[in-house]
Amino acid sequence: MKIDTTRFGELEINPDAILTFPRGLPGFDGCYRYQLLHEDKAGPVVFYLQSLDDPAVAFSIVDPALFGFNYELTLSDEEVVLLQAGSPADLAVVLMVYKPAGNMQEKALFMGGISANINGPLVLNLNKKLGLQKVLVGTHYDITLRDTVRV
Repeated sequence: MKIDTTRFGELEINPDAILTFPRGLPGFDGCYRYQLLHEDKAGPVVFYLQSLDDPAVAFSIVDPALFGFNYELTLSDEEVVLLQAGSPADLAVVLMVYKPAGNMQEKALFMGGISANINGPLVLNLNKKLGLQKVLVGTHYDITLRDTVRV
């Protein structure tokens, strides 16, 4: 299967590697299937979720540890079933990152002007190729920031 993307050009997609978000992602109606990509180097820091349903949609994702976060999420029974998670070890938590536009860029303190959606981490079961966005509402954080963040 081939897809011509806006950001990465033409990609050859392995149907066995398609990551599905059964509920989609808030604000991206019709986008359920994604390809997980990364730079062609050892130990990539940034990964990309390229939509297979809309070639113009792609997200940059990173390990929350880059921002000094360690998530301990409680999933509902419905979410556990949706992710087909047998144990917490089956799951990975990642954050979508973005570069704010205009004067908001000055407020992005981390990673050289890059911000993360800390209230909407993605929970992935890479073995089953399933994912969801866990929208956190009314959450209070105890935050400890590291002195430096390296990319």
